[in-house]
Order: sequence, then C-alpha cells, then structure tokens
Amino acid sequence: MSDRASNAAEDLKGKAKEGAGKATGDEQLEAEGRIDQLKAGAKDKVEDAKDAVASTFNDATDDD
Repeated sequence: MSDRASNAAEDLKGKAKEGAGKATGDEQLEAEGRIDQLKAGAKDKVEDAKDAVASTFNDATDDD
C-alpha cells in the first residue's frame, strides 16, 4: 500500500473513531480519532515535502 493510501486509511479510521466517540460520549475515543487524523495529515505534509524535493532534484538534473 502506498504511503498516501495508508495516510488516507488512517485519516478515515480517525474520522470513524471520532464519530463513534461522539455518538457514545466516549471522549477518549473521540480524542484518539482526532489524533489519528492529525498524524495522517502530518504524514501527508511529509509526503508533499518529499515530492517537492524529488521534483526539484529532477528539474536540476534534467539534461535536455
């Protein structure tokens, strides 16, 4: 599974946890869901940075 797909799955899991926590009044589960979503978002930012570095490197080393 790609990193981006894994991050999307973690985000969805977090949303489900948060929703279940809200529905049941379980504040800890709700907080865990928000944390999962934040982690997935942070991982996406890392992937964006990696892509930007790779793109810059590829542009700099392109021998047209």
